Amino acid sequence: MKVILKSDVSKLGKAGDLIEVSDGYARNFLLPKDLAIEATPTKLNEWKNEQARLKKLNEKLHAEALEIKSAIQDKIIKISAKTGDNGKLFGSITNAQIAEELMKQHGLKDFDKKNLKLDETVKTPGDFKLVVKLFPGVQADMILKVEAAE
Repeated sequence: MKVILKSDVSKLGKAGDLIEVSDGYARNFLLPKDLAIEATPTKLNEWKNEQARLKKLNEKLHAEALEIKSAIQDKIIKISAKTGDNGKLFGSITNAQIAEELMKQHGLKDFDKKNLKLDETVKTPGDFKLVVKLFPGVQADMILKVEAAE
C-alpha cells in the first residue's frame, strides 16, 4: 500500500514522503496513529502539486542565497569592543552581536545567529575567520575584525 507520511517515522521516512509499506503495517500502525494517510489518486495529485511548489520555493531560496553569497563573500565585519589593560576584551563577542552587525553593515534582513560559525571564541582584538551559512550547501566566508574601543 502506498502512503504519504504526515510526520517523521524512524527508519521509514520523513514527513511528506511517499512510501510503499505492507497493508497490515499501514492499517494497523501508520493510519490509526495518524502518522500517514493513504495515497488515493486525489491525495497523490495534491502531494505532487505540493512537491512541485516546494521545489520551486527551494530553487528561489537557493538563488537568493547565491546572490547574497556573491555580495558578502570575503567582506569584513568590523566590531568595536571595550578592552582591559591587558588587551583582552571584557567578555567575548557573541554570535548575536555578529549577526546584528552583519545586518547593519551588509544589509541582510532577519539573519539568524545560529547560521554563524566561528572556529574560536573571540576574546581578543584581531581578525577571525567567520563562516555564514545561507542555505544548505551555500555558505560565505567572511572576516570578523574586532577592534579595541577607545
